[in-house]
Amino acid sequence: MSFDLTDNARSWLARLTPFLKEVVVPGEALYWQQHAQFQDRFTIPPIMEEMKAQARAAGLWNLFLPDTEHGAGLNNLDYAPLAEAMGSSMIASEVFNCSAPDTGNMEVLARYGTPAQQARWLAPLLRGEIRSAFAMTEPQVASSDATNIECSIVRDGASYVVNGRKWWTTGAPDPRCKILILMGKTNPDAARHAQQSMLLVPMDTPGVEIVRVLKVFGFDDAPHGHAEMRFSQVRVPLDNLLLGEGRGFEIAQGRLGPGRIHHCMRLIGLAERALQSMIARAQSRIAFGKPLIAQGSVLEAIARSRCEIDQARLLTLKAAHLMDTLGNKAARDIIAMIKIVAPSMACTVIDRAIQIHGGAGVCEDFFLSHAYAGARSLRLADGPDEVHLNQLGRQLVS
Repeated sequence: MSFDLTDNARSWLARLTPFLKEVVVPGEALYWQQHAQFQDRFTIPPIMEEMKAQARAAGLWNLFLPDTEHGAGLNNLDYAPLAEAMGSSMIASEVFNCSAPDTGNMEVLARYGTPAQQARWLAPLLRGEIRSAFAMTEPQVASSDATNIECSIVRDGASYVVNGRKWWTTGAPDPRCKILILMGKTNPDAARHAQQSMLLVPMDTPGVEIVRVLKVFGFDDAPHGHAEMRFSQVRVPLDNLLLGEGRGFEIAQGRLGPGRIHHCMRLIGLAERALQSMIARAQSRIAFGKPLIAQGSVLEAIARSRCEIDQARLLTLKAAHLMDTLGNKAARDIIAMIKIVAPSMACTVIDRAIQIHGGAGVCEDFFLSHAYAGARSLRLADGPDEVHLNQLGRQLVS
């Protein structure tokens, strides 16, 4: 099975790569400089909107969407190397309007939204004018089993009323976040996987409250961030329901397949950058009279990292190919595999890079500590490793 780039993917990559080098890489340093000057950390550095305007003008926009009406018309396999390239930068995906959770939310709205929902929320998301969040995980229950979710959605006349708590709602603290896709329980008496529904909740609805901003190993991920949220008698129109009552799991499965491919390819790009940083550091630092690169343990770390990155990439490309040719359901085992393999691989490679950088690796002078925090959190996001391992194991012995 060959995963050589198609002519289409090669063409897009040839456009994306110089933009990353000439615009995003220098813009990344300015982005963090501008951000450090703000008293309110949840303020958007102006350079981000400038880069987004340049990307959109260059036609490098919404590359993740497989339909030509809203996106670039790329399938999963063709988009994968683009996601990897964007993943090498902590901010690049947003520049091209290809960052989570907006990507998953736009896919949901494009696939399941009504024309009115699409006009109100999908259109400005596609233009990059607003951002969004996905409210699913809850602090009171083990949300790795989504049937545990307790947030209530009760029909009351012409409205749904929402009450409950959510956390790790990525993007909610962002001042541009205007809409949440919330998963809650509409019918506790229905079959186990028919109790949940998804609802569009505007951020400015009375009763929607950010309780606190959550940090990952001390990183607040501002200006985007993660929030713990409270919903108190939040009332939205019936028309804000997505697809129908009891169809939340159906929507979630449609949302998670492509999203996991995107996460894994971005992690591969991040690990690739960590490897290159590891090599550069080892070549430039002298210890005990010779460069670190001359140490056998350092060479082993570099070699193992190369093997592990390429293994994860091949597995993820195979998953993308099977999704394109057989569909998400048929590819579920290998989607589970990449979600197990890629985040752990990235954590391992980044950790090696930190070790070779010494004290510099754990401070803010390099991107590595922030990158590790992000990679480690993805061993939990979209289902923890253990859920995927158990699901995969059951499939293999059945």
